[in-house]
Amino acid sequence: MPVIALTQEMGSLAKDVSLRLAETLGLEVMRHETIERVADRMQVPTSFIGRLRDGKAGFVERLTADRRSLALYTAEELFALADRGNVVLRGWGATCLLRPVPHVVCVRITRSMKKRVEWLMAHLETDDAEFAEAEIRRSDDAHAARMHAQFGVTWGDPVLYDLVLNTDRLSVDSCVAQIRALVERPEFAETPASRALLANMALAARVKSALKDNEATGDIRVTVEADQGKVKLSGIVLDAQERALTQDVASRVDGVSSVDNALRLMTVPRRFASAKQT
Repeated sequence: MPVIALTQEMGSLAKDVSLRLAETLGLEVMRHETIERVADRMQVPTSFIGRLRDGKAGFVERLTADRRSLALYTAEELFALADRGNVVLRGWGATCLLRPVPHVVCVRITRSMKKRVEWLMAHLETDDAEFAEAEIRRSDDAHAARMHAQFGVTWGDPVLYDLVLNTDRLSVDSCVAQIRALVERPEFAETPASRALLANMALAARVKSALKDNEATGDIRVTVEADQGKVKLSGIVLDAQERALTQDVASRVDGVSSVDNALRLMTVPRRFASAKQT
């Protein structure tokens, strides 16, 4: 069940490659429903999510945006789609999120700025090349900032990908042929171990989202690890009640069979505790 993660650069023809790839290999593609589900979970308009991703959000929107929720819900959506398999995922940090999974092919589709500007000018039916280039650079800057903030990586670093394709020199069909050849290589064959790893990552993402969704645990930040239905919680919480609440929310997530609650309570300095008792 192939899973292919592509980058998303404005004007790079990544969308054309993803659609042709899906058509050729009989795969699903990531649809607009994903952004709608994320927006619904965050209770914001889909246009707001789009502005954030494209770097078009205003100062107040950027300042007040709940980026943690956006990252958690996006990860849950991507892992769920990847876990079902037979899919092409484009953008949304899919190449970084799914790179640890051996059978996921991570591809960057890129193109020269000159060609990207020409593409956007044709797309917008404008002859203003300066405006088109400014739009592309703003989009690139937004992507680079998000990737660095969320994953601590430099956007475009070739070591993040299994394959980098330049549509200046390769046609869409040639890109598809190259990706297909890589998908069929033994290095990217799905194995029980790689399948289990992806399922574990998907379950951990669901638990993190559930903790965020719950009013009592929404602000708690703990580490969640999953292994075939068994979930381990680690980190520090405020008190015993918070510890129990976190375990309760995690235990009710679909697919969780047991919870190893390794959460530790915040330590109150002895001097402070003594002062409170006087």
